Amino acid sequence: MDAVTTSLIVAACVFAGGMAGLGLSRVLPASHLSKDTQDVVRLGTGMLSVLASLVLGLLIATAKSSYDNTDAAIRTYAADLILLDETLRDYGDAALPARRLLRDYTTVLLDSTWPGSQGHRPMQENRPVGTMLEHVREAIRGLQPVDAGQKWLQDQALGVHISLLRQRWLLIERDRRSVRPAVIGILVSWVCAIFVSFGMSAPRNATVVTAFLLCSLGIGSAIFLILQLDAPFEGVLRISGEPVATSLAHMLPPGK
Repeated sequence: MDAVTTSLIVAACVFAGGMAGLGLSRVLPASHLSKDTQDVVRLGTGMLSVLASLVLGLLIATAKSSYDNTDAAIRTYAADLILLDETLRDYGDAALPARRLLRDYTTVLLDSTWPGSQGHRPMQENRPVGTMLEHVREAIRGLQPVDAGQKWLQDQALGVHISLLRQRWLLIERDRRSVRPAVIGILVSWVCAIFVSFGMSAPRNATVVTAFLLCSLGIGSAIFLILQLDAPFEGVLRISGEPVATSLAHMLPPGK
């Protein structure tokens, strides 16, 4: 289920809770709506509201932290791609095959991770793409250094390549969601209960209904924000592929 659908369902559930509270105020006996009863309900609702606020803030902070870490990892990955290409360029013409393979890998990475509506699921394990990166390592290992300088550059290139492999797998593992659906479900149930209590003590008029609707949409938008931040390669808040595109622009031009 996508983030938009989930957030709309959450908003509908919260709004339904408010409407259920308005309906209960009609059918409950007067003794259940006395001032003392409402005071007790307000105390319980206040405690639940604090818990819900804390959990909501924690979810947003967790999703934002995951999003920022992934964005930083992509920028580091792109920088290492440039560094590897420059190291191979300094090695000389013998490293041209490895540079071509690196350019081809970067092109496929860009097309498959930021493809619009097409392509593989972002940063999911894609064996052919991973094989392309492994071929770059094989080409680097196959170089025949003629002096100490080229030997040093070959060692540096292998070190950067190992870093790329490590970062690639970390990005693949980071694609797993950090916010569990069960936590969102519990939070939504709390908010629904809060709105039921609001409806029980609220007057039945259009202003109250409108307020419930706007508040419900606000809660739904908060859930939408959490889900979008927790899926950094998807949706309207998708992490930009510009760093990888910049890396590709610095590499060996096609045809060389």
